[in-house]
Amino acid sequence: MHAMSQAGEVYGVPIVDEIERRTGRTVAPAAVYVTLRRLEEKKLLSSKMSAPTAERGGKARRCVKITSAGLTSLREARQVLDSMWKGLDPGLLSNR
Repeated sequence: MHAMSQAGEVYGVPIVDEIERRTGRTVAPAAVYVTLRRLEEKKLLSSKMSAPTAERGGKARRCVKITSAGLTSLREARQVLDSMWKGLDPGLLSNR
């Protein structure tokens, strides 16, 4: 996720764009915002409102940042996925 690959904070639109770029699929922005809110409720992300910007007609953006608990959870999930791939047919691994 884009929020994890960037230093600092990022807002929803670049996250949607990055998911679409990486997956080649259209993503509903509302689904991303709901997911971000749920991750924040679980303390895996934190958010704050940015300063208002002229390009948004004076509106602020909600920016998110991964927390240390979020990084720990992400690393654990990656280890689980990597362990699931171990021992599989090498032909499957080349499609990854």
